[in-house]
Amino acid sequence: MAARVPDDRLIVVRDRLARGGAEITPQRVAQALRADGRPVGDAEVLAVHDTLRRDVLGAGPLEELLALPGVTDVLVNGADQVWIDRGDGLERSAVRFPDDEAVRRLAQRLAAGGGRRLDDASPYVDVRLSDGTRLHAVLAPLAHPGTLISLRVPGGTALDLAGLEAAGGLSAEGAHLLRRIVAARIAFLVSGGTGSGKTTLLRALLGLVPAHERLVIVEDAGELRPAHPHVVALEARPPNLEGAGEVTMRTLVRQALRMRPDRLVVGEVRGAEVVDLLAALNTGHEGGCGTVHANSAGDVPARIESLALAAGLTRTAVQSQLASAIDVVLHVHRPRGGPRRVREIGVLDRAGDAVAVVPAVTFDQRLASTTGPGFGRLAALLARHES
Repeated sequence: MAARVPDDRLIVVRDRLARGGAEITPQRVAQALRADGRPVGDAEVLAVHDTLRRDVLGAGPLEELLALPGVTDVLVNGADQVWIDRGDGLERSAVRFPDDEAVRRLAQRLAAGGGRRLDDASPYVDVRLSDGTRLHAVLAPLAHPGTLISLRVPGGTALDLAGLEAAGGLSAEGAHLLRRIVAARIAFLVSGGTGSGKTTLLRALLGLVPAHERLVIVEDAGELRPAHPHVVALEARPPNLEGAGEVTMRTLVRQALRMRPDRLVVGEVRGAEVVDLLAALNTGHEGGCGTVHANSAGDVPARIESLALAAGLTRTAVQSQLASAIDVVLHVHRPRGGPRRVREIGVLDRAGDAVAVVPAVTFDQRLASTTGPGFGRLAALLARHES
C-alpha cells in the first residue's frame, strides 16, 4: 500500500503541474515538490506521483482496494463509508474521501471513461469500464448519505465446473447432473440473488458446450466470456448524450437469431427481451440459457411472467411459452459468510393455467443432496435427450 501523502502537498503539486500543463512524471513531481525549497526524498516523490496518477487516470483512493486479492465489489456510500466484499460479506475499509465533492468528481471521471455522462441533468449511470469493471453511480442529493459508487470487479481466473466443485460450490453429484443437462441440450435458466454467482455458474456451464457448437451471447454488459473456442457476443448500448443511438437487449436477441446460433445465451433476462427469448426457444433453438434474478427457484415463473406482461404478452401466452421453452432452473445461493453454491435443480411443470418449478434435487449447506418430486421428470428429460 502506498505511503500516506499529506493533502496540502498534493494540492501544491497538483496546482503547479496544472498551471504548467505538465505531464505527471516522477521528475516533474520532484521539481514541483522542491520549488518551495523544502528537502524531498525519493519515497515522497514516488508516493505523490502514484497518488496523482491514481487520481487522474485510475480509481483514485479506491485503486488500492480494487487491487486486493479476491475483491468482487467496492461500494462507496458518500465520503466517509467505503466497503469491500472479498467473498465473505461486506467489510468496511479505512479509505475515506475528503468530502462528497471528491466522490462526485471520481464518479464523473469514471463515467466519462466509459463514454457516459454523469451530472445533475443525468444523475445516475450504469456502464462497463474498459477493464471490465462494472460501474454504477448515483449523485447526491438524489442519493444519501452522499454520492454513491458501486464497482463490480471482473473475476480474475474464471472457474470451470471442476473449480467450482473444488471451491465448495457444488458436489460431485451436482456437477455430474449439470454436465448431463448441458450435454443433453436442455434449455435452462440460472436463478439467484445479486452476487449469488449466477454469471460464474453460467460461464462454467458454457465451457462444457462441445467445441463444434457456436455460442451467441447477448448481454447488457459483457461479463460472461466463457472458455469456449466459438463465441460471438452482442452487447447492448445506451443512448448517447443526445438521447440517440440506443441498442436494446430485445433488438440484439432478434439479431442473434439471424447469426446461426447453436446455443442462444442471454446473460441476464430482465426486460422485454424475455419475449423474444421465449419465442426463440419455442422454435427449435435447443440448449438456450440465461440468468434471471429470483429469490428462489419457485419464484422464477412469476419473475418471467412479470417481465413478459410488461412487454405486452398476455398471461396465458406467457405461461404457454414458458412451459414449452424452459425445462430446468438451476438456483444458486450465497449464504452469509459462506461460499456461493448450487442450492436446487428444479423442473418446470404446467398444471392447468399455472407454471411452477418443482424441486428435483436440493443441496444443503454440506452439499448433501435430497431428491424431490420433480426428480422423475428430470430423469425423463435427460433420458429423452440423451437417447
